[in-house]
Amino acid sequence: MAHKTADLFDQHGERLQVALPLFRRFGRRTAFDGEIVTLKCFEDNKSVNDVLRRGGRGKVLVIDGGGSLRCALVGGNLAALAVENGWSGIVVNGCVRDAVELEALDIGIRALATNPARPAKRWDGLLDLPLAFAGVRWTPGHHVYADEDGIVIAEAHNLEDER
Repeated sequence: MAHKTADLFDQHGERLQVALPLFRRFGRRTAFDGEIVTLKCFEDNKSVNDVLRRGGRGKVLVIDGGGSLRCALVGGNLAALAVENGWSGIVVNGCVRDAVELEALDIGIRALATNPARPAKRWDGLLDLPLAFAGVRWTPGHHVYADEDGIVIAEAHNLEDER
């Protein structure tokens, strides 16, 4: 990732959304960015597995788990699958587990917390819908940047294209 979120905000603040600072950092990458792919699911990660099996090609999977803290939607196995398939990062409005395993993987992950409980694996989630959480709108195809200072969202990867 070549862009720092603070620098992006200084240069393009009026064209960026800034997520509320609710997320903890997991994964070895402290900074990541990519095109947003969205998934809505609640306490069930069957669809997370399905999506991460696809080639991520530097994209970021944004999962709206409804903010549930009762179980994890991503763990070590799914994060390893994401790395294997080229995903740049994962943002979870919910929990992860296997925190030590996540730290060893070359991927950026943001989530609300950890929880050792695993989720159900019954239902398909809803893919590629606009989502709203953390005070921002996560739109498929828009671009997300995350680093130690926070998370910002732009309509396009090349911010000059937005002018």
